[in-house]
Amino acid sequence: MAVIPLIPLLQFLEPNRLWLLLLIPALVGGYVLLSRRRASKRRSMGRTMFDLVIPKDRVWVRHVAVGLSILSLLTLTLAFAKPKDEVLEDRQRATIVVTIDVSLSMEATDVEPNRLEAAKTAASAFVTGLPTEFNVSLVSFAGTATTLVPPTLDRGAVTAAIEALQPQPSTAIGEGIYTSLAALSQVPPDPDDPTADVPARIVLLSDGKTQVGRASDQAARASRDQNVPIYTIAYGTEDGYIQVGGRREPVPVDRVELQRVAKISGGQAYTAESAGQLDEVYKDIGRSVGKEKVDREVTSRYAGFGLAFAILAALGMISLGARWP
Repeated sequence: MAVIPLIPLLQFLEPNRLWLLLLIPALVGGYVLLSRRRASKRRSMGRTMFDLVIPKDRVWVRHVAVGLSILSLLTLTLAFAKPKDEVLEDRQRATIVVTIDVSLSMEATDVEPNRLEAAKTAASAFVTGLPTEFNVSLVSFAGTATTLVPPTLDRGAVTAAIEALQPQPSTAIGEGIYTSLAALSQVPPDPDDPTADVPARIVLLSDGKTQVGRASDQAARASRDQNVPIYTIAYGTEDGYIQVGGRREPVPVDRVELQRVAKISGGQAYTAESAGQLDEVYKDIGRSVGKEKVDREVTSRYAGFGLAFAILAALGMISLGARWP
């Protein structure tokens, strides 16, 4: 069905019916013309029976009644064109790929007990909180990326794999994205509708920048082309460090690359500097991926306005011929 905007935030399912609105200027012009002719005739002929029925001090009532009638016609025409609005509804199905950075920098203790352990706890809570109809996959990446759990409804398998994550050297964000996209090819078909186009999202947590592998920008464009937005979480603080050979090695969080990945893919970028903040980020992402915008017809809203204006116009017309006590 065609949908076109008339004014911001107002769209219609039957926009061709809006041509009827052209009648309103014609009616207004006709009323103004008749009012002027009546006034001119009255000046030339003096008082008439019409003046005795509608005293001069009540002519404004007629103008108000006509104005309300025009408003009624306007809103009823809008209702006839089937106005629609976007509302959020729970998704019935979706696939979420939880992609977690397990590079050595995730051992930094700026987040207690360390970045990786806190991330594992929050990711497990995120997975168990998703709608039961959602398929969930787990991908980990460091110098390479691996699909640990293909898309499944089995939350226990995913959370067990999350708890088993271990740190590894280097960081390949781009490879993590490509592996996540590959995991989506393993989504089991819906037994009730095997050809259904099921939406997918990647939720990627990392604390660093790409060191090896393909560029993350290129991977983000591939994700965008497949209509898979990426929700990125830059996790950690500027003061993070790890111990390497008995010395401190700074590992500050790098937000710029992850923000760029989210923007290119059409997703959203988040930051978290503590376990509590990470919990809130995952909750917010859960609300986002668990809802979808759908068009809903709101004809009754405008029909109600039209009826109210029509009733007021009728009362105004009645007032022209009767004195209220």
